[in-house]
Amino acid sequence: MAKGPNKSMVLRTIVVWAVMLLVTVGLVGGRLVYIMLIDSEFYQQKAAEQQLYDTELRAERGEIYDRNGELLATSAQVWTVYITPNSFKKVTDEAKRNAIKLEIATGLSSILELDFQTVLDYTNKNTSYVKVKSNVEKPQADAVRQLIAGSKSSLGTYIGLDESSKRYYPNDSLASVTLGFVGSDNQGLSGLEKQYDDELTGIPGRVVAAKDATGNNMPLSYEVEVAAQPGNSLVTTLDSYVQYVCEKYLDQAIIDNKVTERGSVICMNVNTGAILGMAVKGDFDPNSPFTLSASDQAIVDALEGEEKTKKLAELRNKQWRNKAVSDTYEPGSVFKVVTAAMALEEGVTTTSNHYNCSGYIVIAGRRYNCHKRSGHGGQTFINALQNSCNPVFITLGQRLGNKTFSKYFEAFGLTQKTGIDLPGEATPVYHSVNAMGITELASSSFGQTFNISPIQMITAISAAVNGGYLVQPHLVSEIVDANGNTVKTVNTDAKRQVISEQTSKILRTMMEAVVDGGGGKNAYVSGYRIGGKTGTSQKLTQILETGQSNLYIASFCGVAPIDDPEIAVLVILDEPHGDAYYGGTIAAPVGGQILAEILPYLGVNPQYSEEELAKMAVKIPYVTDMSVSAAKAEIKAKGLKYRVVGEGDKVIKQFPTASDSVQSDGVVILYTDETSEALTVTVPDFTGLSVSQANTLATDSNINISFAGASQLLKGVISYKQSIPEGTKVDAGTIVTVYFRTTETAE
Repeated sequence: MAKGPNKSMVLRTIVVWAVMLLVTVGLVGGRLVYIMLIDSEFYQQKAAEQQLYDTELRAERGEIYDRNGELLATSAQVWTVYITPNSFKKVTDEAKRNAIKLEIATGLSSILELDFQTVLDYTNKNTSYVKVKSNVEKPQADAVRQLIAGSKSSLGTYIGLDESSKRYYPNDSLASVTLGFVGSDNQGLSGLEKQYDDELTGIPGRVVAAKDATGNNMPLSYEVEVAAQPGNSLVTTLDSYVQYVCEKYLDQAIIDNKVTERGSVICMNVNTGAILGMAVKGDFDPNSPFTLSASDQAIVDALEGEEKTKKLAELRNKQWRNKAVSDTYEPGSVFKVVTAAMALEEGVTTTSNHYNCSGYIVIAGRRYNCHKRSGHGGQTFINALQNSCNPVFITLGQRLGNKTFSKYFEAFGLTQKTGIDLPGEATPVYHSVNAMGITELASSSFGQTFNISPIQMITAISAAVNGGYLVQPHLVSEIVDANGNTVKTVNTDAKRQVISEQTSKILRTMMEAVVDGGGGKNAYVSGYRIGGKTGTSQKLTQILETGQSNLYIASFCGVAPIDDPEIAVLVILDEPHGDAYYGGTIAAPVGGQILAEILPYLGVNPQYSEEELAKMAVKIPYVTDMSVSAAKAEIKAKGLKYRVVGEGDKVIKQFPTASDSVQSDGVVILYTDETSEALTVTVPDFTGLSVSQANTLATDSNINISFAGASQLLKGVISYKQSIPEGTKVDAGTIVTVYFRTTETAE
């Protein structure tokens, strides 16, 4: 029989166990001391991560307004609808699982206007999350919630909605290139949205809540919320109506003149630099900024592979690009206003100085032609600006010399960016004083061989007419917080005085002469004193590089009222390929049309001359319900004609109505019984006619015409467009707007 352990062995065992226990306790205790005292922060952080639930709260992006408080950009609440495919694994019954998937695919595809099979495929993915559709607006989001609530299958287990925001532009493409757009993360990607992204974005908030062992939120006493701070809002200088007018006439000019490289219009307050309108066409819809125009999309669709991808990116960037700020061009003869300002200020000429133009001038052995090859002959300095005579302005440039010319070129802000509050402003390209020889000086004096941006050009013109002060062009006048408190206002003080008040006054007189009887005649607006300058520049570098011809930029800058300047409008049409390409022929009418609409809107009252009053349209009297004899007398007293339709003795309807105006000798159709049918006529071709010829044709056709464009008082104006196409059947007496212009150019 074996003996048990003796007393000594038991004692040794106890000692060993005691030592092991002491070592274990020592190690554990030491580790606890290390964790609690030395590495405590690390483990506190780990515990917090397990026990706390941290959620970021979205900050509302600030809004953008026009100067009258009209909303231009805002943020709307939207949702992302998603499903959780892995949740279906918890449904063990395959038939039930498939039925739930079918219910989800049927409901979501119908509500969200998606393909049924696509949504069904989402339910079969082996993942925890699939986005079904983003930017879902409230009506559809509510319908998804109703789908979940009305189902017996606990669809809330598989379908979820995450709240987010979508940038919304209520006026569609209005000022889109200037406003810009945001990306999917609400970050500004172009225009004002990008320039002021930090101001608009705001500061996100957060919610920190405790979780229990099962991962559910603890009671509210364990929750801390830091509220999000909404972004600031922008009050811009833009006027929605002025912007609309600029875009309307620019868009039509691009179509009429087959302009291939887009166009731009800037409307600016010459005294403050506030931009009332900045239009670029073709543009885009900022609500869908990645969508191309139909014509551009057709170009992309015709390509494949890498070439297609490259063209898509190119055309998107082109439609987003702000041509008025980010592109440079040779300004051509519009720049002669600046050269004239230099020459007058330096005293190298006066308005009464006489010059002789033989059709060209030779500088350093190089011949520079005048646009009028036969020459203008003898002329004053005022005539030279009216005629846009290159030899005279080259002569003035030579008299000034490169140092003085360069001094004023810089003073007018043409050697650096204007600093307008938009991204991507172009840097000018010009001859430095040390690199400017006499031939470079010659070409620069009439606006060629250097490149500036349109915003630089209109800023320089503004300084020339506003008393000589260079202003800061800007688009945002005020930044306000979410409570409407002003955070920042823009300083509109002038940067410097470039020329004297007296020189500026003389320039205004000269520019008015350009519109009254020079190359800017097509910008005439009845009742308003307008000054301006036209320009037509060749794209010489591109012509030499490509071998193409007929690559021109037509432009016009108009100022009104010229006796007390307030508004400048610059129109640029890049590469017109229609019947004409001169700025005076195709850009000046656009400037005139814009000024004709916005000046009354801005509160500038017309002041008509006696000649203008004699040519004004006549307001049609109200003769409905009168006897035929009384109606005839009333119409005749207004200098209008009439035509009676029917056998009745009382007028029951008239056309045009009393709310319309027609030219003298216009015709009013008087209907006298219910049985008489409406008298219809065919609109004739009114183009290519003089004023008197158009009047005669209208009378013979029982059509009324409304004159637009160049003054009827000018000789040689010819109609070139009509509002209702030839051959259209219309009611007798219908008013057709006929547009007139002179084809005489001074470029």
